[in-house]
Amino acid sequence: MELSADNREKNLKRIKNTVLVMSGKGGVGKSTVAVNLARALNASGKKTGIMDVDIHGPSVAKMLNLEGEGLSQTPTGYLAPVKVCDNFYAASIAFLLENESAPVIWRGPMKSNFINQMFDSFAWPELDYLVIDCPPGTGDEHMTVIQALGKVTGAVIVTTPQHLACLDVKKALNFLKQMSVDVIGIIENMAYFKCPDCGKKVEIFKTGGLAELVEEFKMSILGSLPIESAVGESGDTGESLFEKAPSSAAAKTFMDIAGKISSGVPGVRGAKPANNA
Repeated sequence: MELSADNREKNLKRIKNTVLVMSGKGGVGKSTVAVNLARALNASGKKTGIMDVDIHGPSVAKMLNLEGEGLSQTPTGYLAPVKVCDNFYAASIAFLLENESAPVIWRGPMKSNFINQMFDSFAWPELDYLVIDCPPGTGDEHMTVIQALGKVTGAVIVTTPQHLACLDVKKALNFLKQMSVDVIGIIENMAYFKCPDCGKKVEIFKTGGLAELVEEFKMSILGSLPIESAVGESGDTGESLFEKAPSSAAAKTFMDIAGKISSGVPGVRGAKPANNA
């Protein structure tokens, strides 16, 4: 799609802050965190977008109840991100697939080309935050996004408590260091389960890995999220956690994390204040 060469520059000027959500490995709930972080920022009054760059396993459309939605064109010929609700927009490869089970069989250059198109051929509105849901690992997609943006506000790392998950996070952190991307902080997902009958907190996963990670890399924990049925249900139905279960521990934690990111997370090494968002 050959369009104006300066469209990317115009898009980047309209987006005040870009936040990568990474994990280093799959299965830790990264997309769940990315979607709910974006929803929390939106619920706190920020103009928010979410970009799904997990080309082979896009989850954002499902989790926002946007399955079956297609991309439309603006009067100037650019593609328009799908509107989720007021001041909240999404872009994903899922909006171009025939159905939800259609595989994307692409090599690296094709993936990089599509990610670049989401900056070059889309017309993003004015945004306070663009949350970017990255796939597991540290490959083509991550490098393409960082190079396309030129400058990233920062990255949020998602992990579960056990040592195995934290081992892969170390690789992601070292990748970000080499790519000169600041780390805003880390989110511990599935930290515990609270019994609905007795109120006792149960640590499902073996703990200890996160404490070592935080000490080694001198990071702050942005928040620890519990295992709650409301989170899983909102992901399956596409309903907003903040409308479905606003009093849940997860919803409150996400809102707290959104507040920390908006304020620049004072005291976190490498974190930078939001750009007047």
